[in-house]
Amino acid sequence: RCEVFDIVYFSSTSENTKRFVEKLGIKSTRIPLFTKEVEDFSVEKDSILVLPTYGGGEDKRAVPKQVIKFLNNPANRAKIAGVVALGNTNFGETYCIAGDIVSEKLNVPLLYRVEILGTPDDVIEVKERINKLWNARQS
Repeated sequence: RCEVFDIVYFSSTSENTKRFVEKLGIKSTRIPLFTKEVEDFSVEKDSILVLPTYGGGEDKRAVPKQVIKFLNNPANRAKIAGVVALGNTNFGETYCIAGDIVSEKLNVPLLYRVEILGTPDDVIEVKERINKLWNARQS
């Protein structure tokens, strides 16, 4: 169990990302659905960002606008320790590219890529990778 990082995530009305995050059993906070509400939204502690890939994986539209607005706040950006991306392998080369984009911009690790809702093995692997990241930061 991860005792230190929280999860901050964005999920559209489909709630695929929300369902995956709930399986992790880690304290989580959802980035607001409406962009105008994101301005006042912030995280208090170091967190793992979990986000879906949008726009059929096209580079320019892959990161949800709400996530971009959340990350435009330097205090929020500074609290992101790692990224987990959800996507659809039907997107081919752009599978989970939103995670690649955010990970690179923030210079934090892309911990894992999850296909749509994820499997029980994905849940175990994500938790292990989050804990490894925490342990590495402690040493």
